[in-house]
Amino acid sequence: MTRKRIGFFTRLLDDTTAQQRYRLATEQIQHAERTGFDSAWIAQHHFHEKEGGLPSPLLFLAHVAAHTRTIRLGTGIITLAMENALRVAEDTAVLDLLSNGRLEVGLGSGGTATSFLPFGITIDQRASVFADHLHQLLSAWRGDTLGHPDNHLYPAAPTLAQRVWIATFSVEGAARAGQAGHGLMLSRTQPRPADQPDLTLDQMQNPMIDAYLAALPPGIAPRILASRTAFVADSNDYARRLAEPGLQRQADHFRASGHVVGHTLDEQARQLDAHFGDADRVRQSLLADTVLQRVTDISFQVHSIDPPHADILRSIELIADHIAPALRG
Repeated sequence: MTRKRIGFFTRLLDDTTAQQRYRLATEQIQHAERTGFDSAWIAQHHFHEKEGGLPSPLLFLAHVAAHTRTIRLGTGIITLAMENALRVAEDTAVLDLLSNGRLEVGLGSGGTATSFLPFGITIDQRASVFADHLHQLLSAWRGDTLGHPDNHLYPAAPTLAQRVWIATFSVEGAARAGQAGHGLMLSRTQPRPADQPDLTLDQMQNPMIDAYLAALPPGIAPRILASRTAFVADSNDYARRLAEPGLQRQADHFRASGHVVGHTLDEQARQLDAHFGDADRVRQSLLADTVLQRVTDISFQVHSIDPPHADILRSIELIADHIAPALRG
């Protein structure tokens, strides 16, 4: 059995200034490396600081690369529909060299409708623009001619196409990722269908894995990453106290978008797929998630609990010592 890789994921949502968010996230990734995590993942969000604190993920990862040695560095995700594909190709090529080949490139089409407008597109155009930009990105990495016979990507990055991950919420998107031979990225939570509010997350995501594996070309090894919210503390009571305000904020956000979310902490934890408590409780909760038995990679994030920095560092330690060994296989 292939050893599962364990990752730390941050949306850079610490309750402080942008500069401090970047410093604290760097410290958290360094701590994850020291405690044996295999990868660190960061998200890109434009304009809205409460959704995520980082519009320039490749720039930030270049900084992190200079302060780490072994941990793999991934984007989860670059919102490619809002980017210039050739500039992404160039920046990823440089970053991969600076990090000694540690870069993993997670891509997605984005989800906040108003964020598309300054980039000259609407959310309704995102799928077609994403597909076009992905084609340009892969072409550049392959070394194809770029607009003129003299133009080719420099520095060359022929192996980055083998480290692409596609984020999706749908079975159809998972099949497309598999057919192309890319990695599949599964979210930490997603809204339930209105007519099936009691579906579990693994009931929604196992069909995506099935479609991905069925579409994967022969000879291509699957790469499936599942993100999960996991906050581990030294006691269940302490974890619950810290979890309550964050999950309440996330529940309010979901309700504002028209989704039905319960009002008790336990209802919100179940519907927002948050695993929190002491190490024993979180380990048993995660072991019941059948998706995690099928993936190659798991990334843990504290969002939407978003505890203080010191508690994030402690959670990283407890996951490394008590959770990761049980999940790695």
